[in-house]
Amino acid sequence: MTSGSEIEPFLFRHAQHEPDSDAVCIKDPTIRYGNRVAVNSITLTVPTGERLAIVGPNGAGKTTLFKAISGMIEPSEGKVSIFGFPPRRHACIAYLVQRRAIDWNFPVTVYDVVMMGRIRKIGFFRKSRAKDRKIVEDCLEMVGLTALARRQIGELSGGQQQRMFIARALAQEAEVMLLDEPLNGLDNRTQHELIHLLEELSDRNVTILVATHDLDLAAAHFDRILLLNHKLIACGPPSEVFRPALLTATFGHHARTIETQEGLIVVNNDACVPEPPNE
Repeated sequence: MTSGSEIEPFLFRHAQHEPDSDAVCIKDPTIRYGNRVAVNSITLTVPTGERLAIVGPNGAGKTTLFKAISGMIEPSEGKVSIFGFPPRRHACIAYLVQRRAIDWNFPVTVYDVVMMGRIRKIGFFRKSRAKDRKIVEDCLEMVGLTALARRQIGELSGGQQQRMFIARALAQEAEVMLLDEPLNGLDNRTQHELIHLLEELSDRNVTILVATHDLDLAAAHFDRILLLNHKLIACGPPSEVFRPALLTATFGHHARTIETQEGLIVVNNDACVPEPPNE
């Protein structure tokens, strides 16, 4: 994978933001689906370049929280801001939905999908410029997909599909990336390759928020962990939040910790719990 030195000038320049503001600021939002409260009592700031893992059982509100951060839904109470302004004023947020939400039979290529990240820069119904094509090519190179640029998206492996969407986010010049369960269905090697790519982006001041069920990967590779079950249970370094009482408050008895000579192992049995249709 290339270091991306050529693409730094356009990928990581900053949009107009409030000086010295955090990348993400959440102040006690309330989000409901009908009479059901999906998210409540969360106050959180995420500084630029941090990797934050959001961990909780199915139906705990992780996807709902991402939709609020991305500006897809607005809280009925409270506030969400990105670099000091409401989310809808930003083109720098990339929301990578769960792979199961994608129609993988749709007749588009990897290159087409990554070029979609340039739409806000190009404008609808306008042709891409040489600059846009160069950016897309560089983003594909950065995630290691140059050779697959003309493949139909359904022909990719799960890890390649995730890399494609990360390339699209880079082409968008995203500074905040929200990834909803990006590790699901990937083998261990592919998971670690994807995590390594996210770490590289974090080193370049891209703020990374990942919803995941993999507690061990979260503990090993993220700066902070947010435990969520409709409300904030705890947020802090893995060593502080992965404690039996806090895990029980988050998962009930579906997660437990085991002390070993190598350290703390977190066991999550949440896969046995059915997932509601909406978070």
